[in-house]
Amino acid sequence: MSYSAIYADLFHKAAVYVDKILKGAQPADLPIEQPTRFQLVINMKPAKALGITVPAALLARADGVIE
Repeated sequence: MSYSAIYADLFHKAAVYVDKILKGAQPADLPIEQPTRFQLVINMKPAKALGITVPAALLARADGVIE
């Protein structure tokens, strides 16, 4: 199971920062931003191998389920 920020959004925000710096902004003046979108991915193969039963409610909320 993995719960993490969506990497595409992080790369997009990094590109915005680079653009602002190249346009003359001082890096110390730029605000620090935290991720706002996250994803939950569950891998069922290791869960079954370990004998872990994943609740149906958790599977329904997951953004991705790997069989």
